[in-house]
Amino acid sequence: MNVLEVNNISKQYDGVKAVDGISFAVKEGQIFGLLGPNGAGKTSTMRMIMNITAPDSGEIRLFGEPFHDALKQRIGYLPEERGLYPKMKVLDHLAFLGEMKGMAAKTAYAQARQWLERVGLAEWADKKVQELSKGMQQKVQFVGTLLHQPDLVIMDEPFSGLDPLNTKFLKDILLEYKRSGKTIILSTHLMDQAEKLCEAICLINKGRVALSGSLAEIKQKFSHNVVNLEYDGDGTFVASLPMVERVNDYGHAMHITLKDGADPNALLKAVVEQGLRVYRFEVAETTLDEIFIDVVGGQHGQN
Repeated sequence: MNVLEVNNISKQYDGVKAVDGISFAVKEGQIFGLLGPNGAGKTSTMRMIMNITAPDSGEIRLFGEPFHDALKQRIGYLPEERGLYPKMKVLDHLAFLGEMKGMAAKTAYAQARQWLERVGLAEWADKKVQELSKGMQQKVQFVGTLLHQPDLVIMDEPFSGLDPLNTKFLKDILLEYKRSGKTIILSTHLMDQAEKLCEAICLINKGRVALSGSLAEIKQKFSHNVVNLEYDGDGTFVASLPMVERVNDYGHAMHITLKDGADPNALLKAVVEQGLRVYRFEVAETTLDEIFIDVVGGQHGQN
């Protein structure tokens, strides 16, 4: 079953098309990535899914229906522009968000207390939101998105500004939520997070779908001969070797894409003969980052 179907939607602002004929579908129980560079049209698309703005053309169906107000209680939405009431106490604010989604007040307060305990903010329950750090406020809004146990969670750049510890913590909560049968849509420009979490993606560039489908199938389609190399010495010559297509050089580590048909063993032989001390040489699959560069970079070059 498709929880969300987006069919050929378009949106224009001041004569500029922010979204141009986008279509994709999200299956029940998936973590789905809505990806693209900054300004690609991801947030505009999410705002149309949430009926904050209406598409100029096309159709959006949620749970098999056109959007109507009753569906809001089945959706949790974390917008890119975080918004909490700074003067409200944290516990009261979360309960308020739960009640807005149809929860009874007693249940909302009880669930909010449990969540604050879980995310390490129990001692801040009676503090005003404005007294919390930015990271703490982000946790509060994250909890507010999930408090009413929505069937569909839509998150716009949920890990933006978080340190690695809190990123892992919230990621683990999302995975647990997914395992319970819920559906999650993540909008992000961070390809490494998307690659680890998502089963399917839609990559948007300049308001249009550049790539869409199962992540496993996309990675197979774009698979290249890729080598990860860790070394000591001067490796600047690697980019000019005849079997090398391109190099992403980090100083003492390289992500090397070989030309079609090239033998990784020939690369290893060449770098050793040139005197590099090799600590790691690994034939790897193409990353989502590499696919992003191939697709978005290629389209950028055509304009």
